[in-house]
Amino acid sequence: MSLSVSPSDTVRLVFFGAAGVGKTALIQRFLNDRFDDRYRRTVEEMYCLNPEPGALQLRIQILDTSGSYSFPAMRKLSIQQGDAFALVFSLSEPDSFQEVERLRSEIIQVKGDAEVPIVVVGNQMDLFPGLEAGQQVDLRAAATAELEWDCGYVETSAKVDYRVWDVFHQLIRRVNSPAWLSPALERRRASAQPEANRSQQRRKPQSCTLS
Repeated sequence: MSLSVSPSDTVRLVFFGAAGVGKTALIQRFLNDRFDDRYRRTVEEMYCLNPEPGALQLRIQILDTSGSYSFPAMRKLSIQQGDAFALVFSLSEPDSFQEVERLRSEIIQVKGDAEVPIVVVGNQMDLFPGLEAGQQVDLRAAATAELEWDCGYVETSAKVDYRVWDVFHQLIRRVNSPAWLSPALERRRASAQPEANRSQQRRKPQSCTLS
């Protein structure tokens, strides 16, 4: 299913998954083209890309959620306010796909719709150096996502920047926005700033700016 929005709308992309699967790494690679192999727990962090006159006509919010802390009310609110969802698991830890299955069920239950825009992301493909380009690691996850759930499926590596852009490409495409990820977004995405970080004590502005 795709969700139509007008060019002036805000689209919120929500990243869910177990702890340590690389949700933050994917977002940071996309926004800042960098990778930090030090693991830091995330409570919740919001990033945004604002509309640019004559180019980007869509305000994109990216919500990075916690895989370590269990806050059911916060997770439910994130689902209610989300437009499309990236469900991330680690290709090197097959059991982490079970959290993807659980999260998808919860999203459908909260949304009341089995056709919510979802992309399943198998991250950490760099741990399988012998693979040829395009070769899939987890055929079961791919079949489940694409054939049973009718979701997108992408295998990625935030570390080596493999198919990270494709995750956001598929998410926006499934929301069916008339404004696509333009070259202007490619140029300006690195200037996106966190909107709020609940893990920090000091208050941050509730709106983000692009320089």
